Amino acid sequence: MSGHSKWSTIKHKKAATDAKRGQIFSKLSKAITIAAKEKGSAPETNPTLRDAIDRAKALNMPNDNIERAIQKGVGGGDEKLETVVFGAYGPGGVAIIMTGITDNNNRTSNEIKHLLVKNNVKWASPGSVAWAFSRDGDVWTPQEYSMIEIDDEQKEKLAHVVEILDDHDDIQEIFTNEK
Repeated sequence: MSGHSKWSTIKHKKAATDAKRGQIFSKLSKAITIAAKEKGSAPETNPTLRDAIDRAKALNMPNDNIERAIQKGVGGGDEKLETVVFGAYGPGGVAIIMTGITDNNNRTSNEIKHLLVKNNVKWASPGSVAWAFSRDGDVWTPQEYSMIEIDDEQKEKLAHVVEILDDHDDIQEIFTNEK
């Protein structure tokens, strides 16, 4: 015998699964809180909140957690969350725009700067890459005239930067547009 019980194996797997679900629920809760804070607590009139709730329900987030996040956004919480937008220039001068939710803008911006510099991406001053994107609600899409061709090596470098940023706790989602 190996000295391990079946219960021990189940316990460790459940702990790992619960930790991953907790991280996902935390990110979804922050998104719901920000949406409720910015445009109100009624999903019928707030498409951002409705979208966040739909994503939470798709991932089986309990209704109690959703309601708590909405109440926190309306004014029932001490935690001050805010949406941040950062810009950068990647390999080949590709414009990158990053959005996130944070409770400490200074800490988040310093961590993002550190990750970008470490991966040879140039930090851009606020608003300097916004010309390359159009914003429709919470979604940033590249402008047609800003599309540029990059070679395979530059695509690989850009994919590496996106993976590193995606693993970071303060980043919600990263979208890229490859053609």
